[in-house]
Amino acid sequence: MKNALITGITGQDGSYLAELLLEKGYKVFGVMRRKSVVDYGNVEHIKGKIQFIYADMTDVISLISAMKVSRADEVYNLAAQSFVATSWEQPIATTEINALGVTNILDAIREVKPECRFYQASTSEMFGLVQETPQTEKTPFYPRSPYGVAKLYGHWITKNYRESFGMYACSGILFNHESERRGKEFVTRKITDAAARISLGLQDCLELGNMDAKRDWGHAQDYVKAMWLMLQQDKPDDYVIATGETRTVREFVEIAFENVGIKIVWESSSADEIGVDGASGQTLVRINREFFRPAEVEVLLGNPAKAEEALNWRRKISFDDMVKRMVKNDLALVERA
Repeated sequence: MKNALITGITGQDGSYLAELLLEKGYKVFGVMRRKSVVDYGNVEHIKGKIQFIYADMTDVISLISAMKVSRADEVYNLAAQSFVATSWEQPIATTEINALGVTNILDAIREVKPECRFYQASTSEMFGLVQETPQTEKTPFYPRSPYGVAKLYGHWITKNYRESFGMYACSGILFNHESERRGKEFVTRKITDAAARISLGLQDCLELGNMDAKRDWGHAQDYVKAMWLMLQQDKPDDYVIATGETRTVREFVEIAFENVGIKIVWESSSADEIGVDGASGQTLVRINREFFRPAEVEVLLGNPAKAEEALNWRRKISFDDMVKRMVKNDLALVERA
């Protein structure tokens, strides 16, 4: 039996990864920050199968303790301040968690069990103002937010610890991946939740920012399998995990509303584009300029060829199926509420 330590275990990716590792017979440990009210988030349904350890990414002593308790063979660092918009409001906090936190966990591993294998959750946001399309492991980085900058530090410090200390340390450059467990703060879940509420007469309109932004969207359940595969190879390396296709936010909206029986038709208003119900003509989607980023990332498109060849990884859940699953889940949640 292998021991695995997951930071950020209560989040979307952490929960799917915990399920995968439990299925494979791992003993799973999860890092949690101590709060006045315990919140197991997305692992509520499997909390009895996980051993939780209180620690914080900004406190290296607590991470050393977590390594001593878990004696982890594999560490998956998924903890992060994960909201791009919030990183503009809290750039220092974002840096302390997403950048310096990676150094802290790497030092904890070196101190306690240097042979432990390490996975760092990097992100396509590091490409930002893209220098080539599609993006590969060799594409130059140009982050466009404090979030992207902090993640880039985490990516490079992982590579430096690998090359300087001989650690088995990998970075997965994951492009956008969503699921039914995505937080409502993210645009994809905001869309599917609104589609459910509008279809049930509980919400009038959805406000969004840049409808032309293009993203390479996959499902988190597929992507955590790639994380695990990276740590099973003979040698550590970095990999782009993506679908190789892009969709606009506008397309995401259209498919989400189709899944509740509403056809969105786009029209120009005096102020901006609006999305109306094709049957009734009622305005259901509006553009709100407040939701635009200070420095917009227009297009992200990954090339997963290296991961497909070296890891034998393939995504199984299509874009349409992903949106369908998210809408179905939100309909059930809203109906229960």
